[in-house]
Amino acid sequence: MIRAALLAIAAAVHAAPTVAQEAVATFGPGDAGTSLVLRTTTDIDVFGPTVAAFLATRPDLSVRFEQWGSNDLHALTAADCAAGQRGADIVISSGVHQMVDLVNERCAADWRSAATAALPPDLRWRDEIWGISREPAVIVYNRRLVPADEVPRTRFDILDLLRPATSVYAGRVATYDIEASGLGFLFAYADSQEASTFGALMEAFARSGAVATCCSAEIIRGVAEGDYLIAYNVLGSYAALEAAENPDLGIVLPGDYTLVLSRAAILPGPEPARDAAGAFLDFLLSPEGQREMALMQLRMDEEEEDGTVPFRSIPLSPVLLVAMDRAHESRFIARWRAAFGAPEP
Repeated sequence: MIRAALLAIAAAVHAAPTVAQEAVATFGPGDAGTSLVLRTTTDIDVFGPTVAAFLATRPDLSVRFEQWGSNDLHALTAADCAAGQRGADIVISSGVHQMVDLVNERCAADWRSAATAALPPDLRWRDEIWGISREPAVIVYNRRLVPADEVPRTRFDILDLLRPATSVYAGRVATYDIEASGLGFLFAYADSQEASTFGALMEAFARSGAVATCCSAEIIRGVAEGDYLIAYNVLGSYAALEAAENPDLGIVLPGDYTLVLSRAAILPGPEPARDAAGAFLDFLLSPEGQREMALMQLRMDEEEEDGTVPFRSIPLSPVLLVAMDRAHESRFIARWRAAFGAPEP
């Protein structure tokens, strides 16, 4: 059933006309009484089966699934809000600082249910934003090309690999372009708040010619093909999906600390949330929905139990608004540009 669903998803994506979105697909019957618009940064082939599982319980619904980059999704949702209209019924993004900003700007409707009330405080705010997953930021490496005794287990190990002037890793380490990727900006910002190694990493990346690029799939593919040997701060859920198909990909939860992201959902305002959108949110938070989203989550239970990896959750709270402050953002991006040799726009 999953294989058939994925084939249907692929057919829908390829049949969609060229639009501003990264991809578009439609789920459910064409004559459904109610249609929901879902806008998300999550890939259709990753999240589509979860949408299909929800619709199996609601034959009266269909879903238009729009896949966007995080920066474009934030801009579009903010524009809808400013115009006083609801362009989507539910928005889900990995750029959670941008989602907190939308809530702060009164661009989200509230929703209260047993499922939302059961979330811990750091995964909900004002009954208008909710964390639906737990996804670590990981180090990815090529098993064929990185010797076992050189696999970086911490950020300090990456610094050691890049320290020699003749390092074979020079120009072969990749991470997100924080101007192109809202998720990349968030991880880099969280690192700057958490790690004493952040400044040293920026210096090492600059000196060694590290590569900054746009998105998870491109970075992971680059490691798999040997263009890069190591990728830093990659979203672990996507890395795990690719590693399940490609034994050349190795994944490390950094032992000094591992950032954990909860992909955020909002029900855009200004009008009250539609009941069907709230039902979809509740499904995502239910045990069944969490099982369906297993592909989006990398198991961390064993590491949590033995305490070998300190996890640092990124809370869905006003603390993330600092990352959206324009003056702070400009200074942070200028520092990043200096490290990666990126020109001023």
